[in-house]
Amino acid sequence: MTEHRFKNRTALVTGGAKGIGAAICKKLASDGAQVAVNYRRSQESAEQLVKSIQNDGGIAYSVQGDMCEIADVELVVSQTESELGPIDLLVNNAGIFDRHTHQELTISDWESTLKINLTGPFLVTWAVKDGMIKREYGRIVNVSSIAGLRARSQCIDYAVSKSGLISFTKSCAEALAEKNIRINAVAPGLIETEMVTKETSQWRGQLIDQTPIPRIGQPEEIADVVCFLLSEESSFMTGQTVVASGGRVLLP
Repeated sequence: MTEHRFKNRTALVTGGAKGIGAAICKKLASDGAQVAVNYRRSQESAEQLVKSIQNDGGIAYSVQGDMCEIADVELVVSQTESELGPIDLLVNNAGIFDRHTHQELTISDWESTLKINLTGPFLVTWAVKDGMIKREYGRIVNVSSIAGLRARSQCIDYAVSKSGLISFTKSCAEALAEKNIRINAVAPGLIETEMVTKETSQWRGQLIDQTPIPRIGQPEEIADVVCFLLSEESSFMTGQTVVASGGRVLLP
């Protein structure tokens, strides 16, 4: 394994055991980072990922915790820093998605989605930002969605949470830029993850038909964008949301 972009940097990836999160962890490790793989319930997947990274010569550590619970966040951050060192790179990736009509959407759905998808990134960012400010170095990427950029009548709570995450990214980026902390977001389109594979083939087919690059994206393609935003290759970028949707959503 060749060390380069993230040598001697410690990264925390929330929801890192599967899908996009796992691809990000692998990419970070292959680029030299020491990676904390956070998971909530997927212990076996997290441990297998850590073992795979270690077998390739990388450094990884799995750490359990619910990233929308303050006590868990504090424990995950302290364990990561004890095991790997101060957190330089943070990827707020943990999230949930459920599709339902406005008739089906309940207050419980709303509160749960916003707690996990929006309050969670706030809690983790707040747990690491003071250390980043003290060291005058930090790179954060929030994994949003194109649902946060367009109307989504079949997943109102999810769309609102991801739109809020984009706004959170902008405001925090402006607030912390003077301390050499850059914060950006990525907005994926249809990506080959468990969230997508559990949906009907008809639904997936409709979305592919709406995509100029007519296919489902791969987690590794999103990992490439995330690592670009974490790296010094994006040194003059902060507060931005990079869309990776195969052309399904086009920003002006």
